[in-house]
Amino acid sequence: MTGAAVTWHDVEHGSYDADLPLWRQLADATGGPVLDLGAGTGRVSVDLAAHGHDVVALDSDPELLAELSEREPSVRTVHADVRAFSIDAQFPLVIAPMSLVQILGGHRGRVAMLRNVHAHLSPGGLFAAPISDPKDAVPAELIPPPLPDILERDGWVYSSQPLSMYEQDGCVVIERRRQAVSPSGEIQEEDVRIEVGVVSLDQFEAEAREAGLRPVARKTIPETLDHIGSTVVLCRR
Repeated sequence: MTGAAVTWHDVEHGSYDADLPLWRQLADATGGPVLDLGAGTGRVSVDLAAHGHDVVALDSDPELLAELSEREPSVRTVHADVRAFSIDAQFPLVIAPMSLVQILGGHRGRVAMLRNVHAHLSPGGLFAAPISDPKDAVPAELIPPPLPDILERDGWVYSSQPLSMYEQDGCVVIERRRQAVSPSGEIQEEDVRIEVGVVSLDQFEAEAREAGLRPVARKTIPETLDHIGSTVVLCRR
């Protein structure tokens, strides 16, 4: 049976695909291997590999990387924290999909990641990371409640239901109830808390400059019925 970390990662992130065309476009334009930061179970890495790209996937969770390798053996995996990693290679394209840069503990964590990105970019290489404003998703109250994310696997039904969203200490806090229903109808539940940092585009670009990168453009990923939109900051080494 698939481990809990893999299952909940797939439940809450696996169905998102609004950003995939942009990653494919950037990979097609830059050529060479792509470094996918915070790769998880391979939502982006597997898609890029399926479109003929050489991909290195980095994540801090070995369970997620093991699942990625099962799904796409051609993707090389690296177990490391994005704020402190060393790979004996440079890349023409480094990407940090989803809200990775907003869950690194604030300014210090982002700059640490950006310095590592600078060290692993080829001269003239491109770095791309989306920034969203999670405050846009904070309602006065969750009435009616949003639909849960649902996944059926091995006879189990998994759902992740947002219970509340609120601002606190420069973050948006999302509280979710995760529920797993076994084939025999037994129910397992747990409540989890997720913090997404708030950072402006100008602030992130300033942090990129601090790390030696040069912001060159911004791209838009439109919102969907289930996800807020984001702006992708593009930087050159």
